[in-house]
Parts: sequence; C-alpha cells; structure tokens
Amino acid sequence: MLAVVQSTTPTLTLKDYKSEVKPTWCPGCGDFGVLNATLRSMAALKLPVDQTVVVSGIGCSSRFPHFIRTFGFHSVHGRALPVAQGLKMARPDLTVIAVGGDGDFFSIGVGHLVHAALRNIDITAIVMDNETYGLTKGQTSPTSPHGHKTKSSPYGLLASQFNPVATALSLNVSFVARGYSARPKELAALIEQATLHRGFSFVHVLSPCPTFYNTFDAWDAAVTPLPEDHDPSSRLKALEYALDSEKQYIGLFYREERPTMERVTREVVEPREFRIDEYIQRYA
Repeated sequence: MLAVVQSTTPTLTLKDYKSEVKPTWCPGCGDFGVLNATLRSMAALKLPVDQTVVVSGIGCSSRFPHFIRTFGFHSVHGRALPVAQGLKMARPDLTVIAVGGDGDFFSIGVGHLVHAALRNIDITAIVMDNETYGLTKGQTSPTSPHGHKTKSSPYGLLASQFNPVATALSLNVSFVARGYSARPKELAALIEQATLHRGFSFVHVLSPCPTFYNTFDAWDAAVTPLPEDHDPSSRLKALEYALDSEKQYIGLFYREERPTMERVTREVVEPREFRIDEYIQRYA
C-alpha cells in the first residue's frame, strides 16, 4: 500500500501543478531546479492537488507553497516540521510535504528534526541548502563552512559546519537522501521515492545562492552519485559516505520500513469526529 493517494486522472502533467504565481527568486537560484523537480515528482505520482499540502517556514525557499497549485501553509520561522506533523496526524489521508532552507531547518527549527525522526510521521521534508542566509543578504548559516567570511563574520566563521545528512542518519530518520538542484531529473526521482516512503523522509538538496554565495562550480566538481552497489539498508555505510569531506554524494543513503506514529495512534485510540463549532463554544 502506497503512502499517497493515487489520482484516477491520467492526464495530469507538470503544468497542472504550477500556480499562477511566478517565482520571485533571483536569476539562477538553485531553488528553481528544486521546484521543477518537485513538480515533476507530483506529476509522476499523479497526486491529487486537493489532497496534497505543501508546508513551509520562512526564507527564500519557503515561498514554495505560493508557486504550487496544491494546498499550502506558509508558517512561521523554523516551524514547518511541527505544522506538517500536526496536519498529518489530523488528516492521515493527505500527502504532506514540508519545505524550507538550511536556516529554517538547521538553526531555529533544528530541535523539531529530532522529534520528527523519533515519531516517524509520514511526511516528506525537502531542505534547500545554500550554506548562507540568502533572504537577509548573505550571513553565515549552520551549514556554512568553517572560516567562511561574510559582512557579519569578517574574520571568518568560527563555528564548525553542520552536516545535515550525517545528522539525519544519526537520528535514525527512516528515509535519508540528498540531491542537487542542478540535476533536477535525478532529484525528482528521489522526491518521488521519498513521497512513496511510509514514514519520515528527509531529502537534503544542495541548492546554490548565486547572489550571495555561489557554490555552483564547487558543487559541480564535488557532487558524486552514490555507488550503484550501495545498500540503503546499511546505516553505517551511509554514514561513511555522509562524512566524506571531499565529495558530496547524492542519491538514497538510507531507507528503513517501520511503524509510523499516525498509524499506530489510530490502532491505540479510535478517532472521533471533531466539531469545531462545539470546541469554540466551550471557550466562548
């Protein structure tokens, strides 16, 4: 049984998922590639637009819901994961996708990543990482490399660099992958697999910011597909690839099937109809 509701309409294409709102990112932004890959995956799965929700936080990448015809929830800074989890718990029939950037997920919202891993609620998280705070004009982010100089860190970043994939693996997230915005076809395939996975799926995407920290050339040279014989059931081997400091491996690092919280909860407690009017009346 798939973790998404398959549409009976066979004619949905990528264009059917585009909203009338045009993306407002800077020319060359890696997020264009991520948006294209996300739309490709939705079209491939034929996700019903009225049964799919994209949740975001704050940042350049968090404008995502405006550009997609599905339902969207533009939440507050760092809170895409708890909103997405709450939505899936209340409406397990929906396909829920949380999107955001490295600041949103790994700085103010990093604590939610821990609980999302432990709960294993069936949502997909797509994190667009440009190693900088693009919306606020180029300050260092948790994923900025040690020594990186910006206007707010003229002597170089003194902190260590956060490793998203290694962290997700150490938290035993049930689906861990990484893609590159300059390879939207491969990224679309990863997002498709993540959406079909039953459980919490974490997709880390290298998505350069050409305006404030252009990493395209560096990542073009470093990005390497995981070996074809990589076993995604081996978390230790996946961690070895994630810790490689010379290469940026892309592909499916790890996948494990295990119970999801929204499913187990309904086996323990019988769902009841929620009447919003009665709830409001209690506190009127």
